[in-house]
Amino acid sequence: MAESKFDFTLLVDGPDDITEELEDKLFEARCDDATISVSSGRLSLTFARVAGSLKEAIVSAIKDVRQANIGVVNRVDDCSLITQSEIARRIGRSRQMVHQYINGQRGPGGFPRPACSIVKTMPLWYWCEVAYWLEKNSLIDEQELRRAQELAVINSILDLEMQRAIDPGLTASLMDELCLCVSVGEYAQ
Repeated sequence: MAESKFDFTLLVDGPDDITEELEDKLFEARCDDATISVSSGRLSLTFARVAGSLKEAIVSAIKDVRQANIGVVNRVDDCSLITQSEIARRIGRSRQMVHQYINGQRGPGGFPRPACSIVKTMPLWYWCEVAYWLEKNSLIDEQELRRAQELAVINSILDLEMQRAIDPGLTASLMDELCLCVSVGEYAQ
């Protein structure tokens, strides 16, 4: 597989200032392809990583940051909740066209339901769900859907890991109650 450069940002709970020691630790852990910044007290590492896929680039960066032992990787900075306007921007269509997809006035119908609303007049959708619908209706390519899926799963795993660190008993109890304690091999079936 040919390698490409992938740009993404990891948000890290760690130091709230950039020091020479932090830079050295990241460099020694092979994160010399990251630009370090701090915003609102959150450490951000913006990578330009060469890899065979986006997933490979992100996973290797997370492993390298963990090896640097500078803090906990919270998530890939990619907003999974999006507005109708953002959907339109991402697919290069008008907001009105997206509104027609949502209401079933255009396209095959079955547009995903909103995940939540900021206010009653501003619903939000999960990008991964919208991307799935768009790809099935030939409005985006499979690669864009794959990107949305990979980011959603990576961020879900990182979020679960953070919740487990905050309250391991609650996380284990709920996973057990919801029957979510299955091995990775069982998902492949």
